[in-house]
Amino acid sequence: MTAPERRSAPSARELRIDLVVAVSFAVAALLSSVLYRVAGVFEDPAPAWAALPYALGVSLPLIWRRRFPSLSAILVAATVIVCGSIPVPEVLVGNIALFLAFYSVGPWETSRLRAHLVRSGIILAMAVWLIVSVYVSATSGSDDEEMSGAPFSPFVAFTLIQVITNVLYFAGAYYYGERAWAAAAERSALESRTAELEFERERLAEQAVALDRVRIARELHDSVAHHVSVMGVQAGAARSTLDTDLEVARTALLNVEATARSAIDELHGLLTTLRDADAGPDAQAPSTLGVAELPRLVEESRAAGLPTTLEIVGNPRSLPPTVGLNLYRIAQEALTNVRKHAGPDATADVRLRYLADAIELEVANTGAARGRRAVGGLGQLGMRERVTASGGSLEVGPRSRGGYLVRARLPLGVNS
Repeated sequence: MTAPERRSAPSARELRIDLVVAVSFAVAALLSSVLYRVAGVFEDPAPAWAALPYALGVSLPLIWRRRFPSLSAILVAATVIVCGSIPVPEVLVGNIALFLAFYSVGPWETSRLRAHLVRSGIILAMAVWLIVSVYVSATSGSDDEEMSGAPFSPFVAFTLIQVITNVLYFAGAYYYGERAWAAAAERSALESRTAELEFERERLAEQAVALDRVRIARELHDSVAHHVSVMGVQAGAARSTLDTDLEVARTALLNVEATARSAIDELHGLLTTLRDADAGPDAQAPSTLGVAELPRLVEESRAAGLPTTLEIVGNPRSLPPTVGLNLYRIAQEALTNVRKHAGPDATADVRLRYLADAIELEVANTGAARGRRAVGGLGQLGMRERVTASGGSLEVGPRSRGGYLVRARLPLGVNS
């Protein structure tokens, strides 16, 4: 677990709690000192007034135990050592205050090196003080009977109790302080991960909306632009022949009517899909359009005034609906571009090849490329998006022998 670089600042509530704790420790230290003095636990205690600086020394630093934990622990430890050497007749509250200050270094010191150094320094200082105190007690003229005898004489037993107590005391404070820091690190990592996931969720939602907009724009362009283009050509033909050949004009207007119905049907399918709450972001408008409709598309192209041929190479087989629809739309867009850009004398050839592991569509024309945009148009962008969605490749550009070529190759499974 990687520790957070900086611990979040303590809250106002935590600071108020620390103030209450410090005041409580000051009162408890004064009361405990009085009780120890009355009980006569210490043979030669310090003057009664020494209890006040002692009480303040072990309590006031606790106010800053979260903001300045190392300084707080050092001040409390120094107070315990100095006042314990005088001695001030009190040990209970001072030991509890030292434990709390020592523990607070673990979860609240942001510099882990400083946290380890401060706690190691305090442990070393307390160990030296304990050794010195034991040595002074051993050489201060104690009763020989108390000092000699079996290995577990009263003095040795008392010394072992002191050592074991201090080891358990500081080891416990050290361990629980480290565990508190680790828990804070885990919470910090979890909060960070939660924030990342929330950001990722929002980003994915934005991407889904963007993809929906692209899909809608592509479907509208492919379905509406083609039909509007055909209707424009047919309406122009009807206008130009209205005064000279009513039958031709009538046929052109009938084609405009039929094309308009086809446009309405495709728009209805698209709007139905958009209103379907269960449709995913990759859903296509419900449609029967596919490579089987290419003959009809070629007939519409001829009726619109563009001589168009269709050739199917290989053994036809069933295709995934999305692949069939994408190929149909690519052919539709390519023929629309021929009518718009290739000039009045252009012809178009549509060729569909069934290969072993792919299907290939070619739309070539013999017209000029006057006014044709290179690859930046919405139509060609839609072609590339459809080919990319099917994992295929697209070639678009002028041919060396003249005219223009659109070739789309989409992979298929062997058993497709």
